[in-house]
Amino acid sequence: MPTAEDILNREIVRVNLHLPAFRPTLSKLLAEEEPRVKLRDGSWHYFRRSELEYLNSLLDENEAELLKVPIVLEISTVHRGYFRVRGRVEVKVIDKVLESYDPLDEQAERLYHRYLLPRVRRVLPTTTTYAFIAE
Repeated sequence: MPTAEDILNREIVRVNLHLPAFRPTLSKLLAEEEPRVKLRDGSWHYFRRSELEYLNSLLDENEAELLKVPIVLEISTVHRGYFRVRGRVEVKVIDKVLESYDPLDEQAERLYHRYLLPRVRRVLPTTTTYAFIAE
């Protein structure tokens, strides 16, 4: 008989089927005629070119080679009321979207108040995605 933890882990996997199987770089997507990524459930997710170009405008030279898209906004069971973004360039982008970027305080991971999620998603609807994490 499966334990409660096994059931929870299976459910987390199920609700995360919308995540990409592989996250390409921004520069790779900009080079594609039809920028898209295959999802874990086998379907395709298409990116708006205007959003990709906006992301590129937020970055310094060569950072498009480092930015993985879509940017994952992690909803965790540990950090209630917050969401997490991982990756130095990914955090930089979200900070710039939220107008809170400080070049002297670049971090590889950051927690944001969950009430900021709609603001991020309004600006980057096709280049961000949610991931549900059980910690």
